[in-house]
Amino acid sequence: MGEQKVNTDKKASERKKFLKNLIHDIEALDQMIRQGMIEKEVQRIGAEQEFALINKHYKPSKNGPLILGKLDNSHFTSELAMYNLELNLDPQELKEGCLFKMEKQLRKYLKNAEGVASGFGDSVILTGILPSIDLRSGQMDFMTPNPRYQALDEIIKQLRGQDFELNISGVDELILAHTNILFEACNTSFQCHLQVSEEEFVDQYNWAQMISGPVLSVCTNSPLLFGRELWSETRIPLFQQSIDIRSKGYHLKEREQRVSFGNQWIRETTEIYKENIARFPLILTHKSTDNSLNVLEEGGIPKLQALQLHNGTIWRWNRPCYGTTDGRPHLRIENRYLPSGPTIIDEMANLALWVGLMKAMPKQYKGSWQRKSFEDTKGNFYRAATSGIFSSMVWNGRMVPVQKLMLDQLLPLAKKGLSATGIPEEESNRYLDIIQKRIKSGQTGSSWLIKSYRNIKKHMSRDEAMVTLTAAMQQRRKADQPVSEWLAAASAELKAIPIQYDWIGNIMTTNLITVQEDDLVTLVEKIMEWNNIHHIPVEDKQGKLKGLITTSTLKKNREKMDGMEIARDIMIKDVITTGPETDIKYAMLLMVNKKISSLPVVDGDRLIGLVTDKDAKGVWEKLYQKNND
Repeated sequence: MGEQKVNTDKKASERKKFLKNLIHDIEALDQMIRQGMIEKEVQRIGAEQEFALINKHYKPSKNGPLILGKLDNSHFTSELAMYNLELNLDPQELKEGCLFKMEKQLRKYLKNAEGVASGFGDSVILTGILPSIDLRSGQMDFMTPNPRYQALDEIIKQLRGQDFELNISGVDELILAHTNILFEACNTSFQCHLQVSEEEFVDQYNWAQMISGPVLSVCTNSPLLFGRELWSETRIPLFQQSIDIRSKGYHLKEREQRVSFGNQWIRETTEIYKENIARFPLILTHKSTDNSLNVLEEGGIPKLQALQLHNGTIWRWNRPCYGTTDGRPHLRIENRYLPSGPTIIDEMANLALWVGLMKAMPKQYKGSWQRKSFEDTKGNFYRAATSGIFSSMVWNGRMVPVQKLMLDQLLPLAKKGLSATGIPEEESNRYLDIIQKRIKSGQTGSSWLIKSYRNIKKHMSRDEAMVTLTAAMQQRRKADQPVSEWLAAASAELKAIPIQYDWIGNIMTTNLITVQEDDLVTLVEKIMEWNNIHHIPVEDKQGKLKGLITTSTLKKNREKMDGMEIARDIMIKDVITTGPETDIKYAMLLMVNKKISSLPVVDGDRLIGLVTDKDAKGVWEKLYQKNND
């Protein structure tokens, strides 16, 4: 998340000073480019590993800040939610052994994190979206206590002016309103960096855009959110929507999201920075930013603090970055779309594939971008995010299945690219062979998750299935086999998992059949018969819970009815309900004490779930079994 010390003061004088320094920064960068100051003799790669922390029940942990403090290592930093941390790897010069060195360091530091986390009863897991994440994890008590994160949340909410919305459709559909930016924290990525010279930057950035679809398609790892089967890489729409500051309007004014792929090929090195300043309002400022032009005039190298801070609040999937190493300024391209996990070796293979392709851009592409379709490239990216390894790409004007495109053209190209940097075949093959096996098997992290989820969800509740998937991922990750070799999760794995049945959300049914107040009772009875259900909630036209009809209600009123009664006439009006945060044991005791066979779960006056005596009995048996094991 970048610089932590930020200013949220809205004083006009401080904002104007920051804006002035922001303009100075872009002018200073242009000047450094004109004077040939950008480093070009050396090329480096780097990576940022975001990872999730789970407790012994395979649910998100709140111990991130404590674990970070115990690690006491500058390579680690906090993330938006307390169940996430980030590991920043040391940059490596792109040459023989660099991939081996990066993998070794990644394993070393993740092992350190795992050791510290275990002291808190937690463990580290690598996954784009943690399967076991639930709605509680999106509440503010899960936000890391850091002024920058709180400022982001407050300012983005002010700019948006209304609740955030998630609306993602795949095999299932997720439509959800939320009041903060914390759902962004559901995403964890493996961000890859490649240093490029200024002379190559435009071509390299456009090429990075062009290969994004094919690369993402074989690296997806995030198809599930809250138990819904959505996109192959659900991180893409989730991130874009969870911090979208645009509000709805009755007009066609075009406003770009702060999380985006972009809309056109770039033509100059600083074009994206300038567009970011022109299109996106400031979210954060910094009191101590320097006048970069003065620093240059005095013979120094400016940090471009204002530009970097503003750039850090605009999340392009391929993002330009400025930095300094040993007093030399450099430019990097940051690949932000690759997910975390599911194993270290899979992540390193993804990095090797991307770097190899970046270094193997065909010569005929250089300077010819305006003759190519950006729309095809952008479409490829979203097709990859939607359908993953089973998608097709528009490549050189033809639609090609991505597995064929990768095997026939891009994987050999990546091998050439790595070889051109001096990386020997042994090192290259260690990683690209993993990509090849993944492509041939068709098993990415996403396809494994989907196969496993469909296999186990028939035998358990949705929450149990998501926890089982999380445990299965973790066990297979520790075996250190690439995901292409994983066996699908089985329902029998649930028995070994200490699932925590602690809140009503673990067991309530959310796929509800309801009727309206003015529906004929005859229709209500048929609906219950067709679906073999014994309880049916009654709502009004605004979706508010008004009553409940049960089989005993129908039986009690059957002799009095003439066939023209409506639901309102016979429904139970004084319905006993509970909230979504209710403890399961309390809910079960409530049902026993009140002698009710169903318990509607409401948020305010709106129905969000239903717990039946069958659900309660099943949980009671599981709790009894756990206590006797």
